[in-house]
Amino acid sequence: MQEQVNYLAPVAEDSLENRSEFIWKCYAHVVGAILAFVAVEAYLFQSGIAERIAIPMLGNWLMVLGAFMLVGWGASHAAHRVKSTAAQYGAFAVFIVAEALVFAPLLFVANYKVPGVIDTAAGITIMGSVALIATAMITRKDFSFLRGMLVFGGMLVLGFIVVSILVGYQPGSWFALGMIGFAGAAVLYDTSNIMFHYPKDRYVAAAMGLFASIALMFWYVLMFLMNRD
Repeated sequence: MQEQVNYLAPVAEDSLENRSEFIWKCYAHVVGAILAFVAVEAYLFQSGIAERIAIPMLGNWLMVLGAFMLVGWGASHAAHRVKSTAAQYGAFAVFIVAEALVFAPLLFVANYKVPGVIDTAAGITIMGSVALIATAMITRKDFSFLRGMLVFGGMLVLGFIVVSILVGYQPGSWFALGMIGFAGAAVLYDTSNIMFHYPKDRYVAAAMGLFASIALMFWYVLMFLMNRD
């Protein structure tokens, strides 16, 4: 989930050709990011790094979850502050690798305890994200009003994670289900920003925002399915 970008003229005020080019660039970069994420994860598993990362984290899932959220916000903040396209690509690349590292323990445990659940979670996430993106594009509704809710909700979630770590509470399926809804709202918000608020030179940052929200949904869909099993 990204902050609204409106300090430069948005691409929505440009020609139809430029708007279409910008949107397709964003979605192409999101697909490329997903493929890069899969490639990095494959390397981590094949090299044994995933297992070495997972073992120390087995009793610290909430810390992994907190790191996951902080990595997403930190990288997206950096991407929106840099001006050059090359720097945006650099922030995006760092973000993808960081996401893969944070995901590794969860994917390792999921693959070991519930074989096949990763593919199921990926399929649900893709279908859900496509449906939400299509909803935003077809209705052409500006979902920027969700920003306040997402920022406030994100702060509450981080606070909840900190408190849970301190008291030793482990969130269950209902927390994961609520976070799936939160991630869905973030996908709508990011798609709306792509359509209405990003300037045409920020397609990399725009793609990072949408990728981060899709990754957030995948994380909690996987957590929900694992908790049910």
